[in-house]
Amino acid sequence: MDFTLNKRPVHSLKKKELGQMGESLAVAYLQEAGLRIIQQNYRCPKGELDIVARDGEYLVFVEVRTRTSAKRGTAEESISGKKAQKLKTLAAYYLLERGFKEWPPLRFDVVAINVISRQPVINWIKNIF
Repeated sequence: MDFTLNKRPVHSLKKKELGQMGESLAVAYLQEAGLRIIQQNYRCPKGELDIVARDGEYLVFVEVRTRTSAKRGTAEESISGKKAQKLKTLAAYYLLERGFKEWPPLRFDVVAINVISRQPVINWIKNIF
């Protein structure tokens, strides 16, 4: 799959546009890897989950991080302990809201996308915490 970006410079994208572009790339990447996307941009009073997917028996909650510069660190470096805790809270909310009586095996992944040139570098980190 070719993930080359269009002719528009990524540095000219607004934060929301960059996030949407990153999430679209992440969805395509994960689908190509065999995951079944269940939901994108799940919103609740506690916040938002970027992607909820199935990978075999696992229900996977995916955080997508996209960076166009390493000035404030790479996409991988942008995941904090506070964000990890928030993702766990959002996952619990998702499961309770969906009426899961028994929770399936859960996994928390990050898809980090660094767009320093025209070709994004995608790093899928499974079971990050």
